[in-house]
Amino acid sequence: MRFIVARQKAVTPPSADVEPTDAELDAIEREMPVIEAQIELLDAQIITLDRSPCELDVRRIRRARRRVLAARRELANRTASSPEVA
Repeated sequence: MRFIVARQKAVTPPSADVEPTDAELDAIEREMPVIEAQIELLDAQIITLDRSPCELDVRRIRRARRRVLAARRELANRTASSPEVA
């Protein structure tokens, strides 16, 4: 039996620190309203996968899309108005 081994060094060295940094956690926290709105939209779309959407489903999806757009707009405005966020 022959073993196949890599003859090259790893491209990226293994990192001992796998936890997110404080800056990454802050970025996630800032984006959380957008993430939650996208989850709500996805839930509304999943409901309609196995059946044709009724008027209530159409309204739910439309409302969820508006919430996603509003959350993205707020994030963009907050990011544009604060110079310390890069």
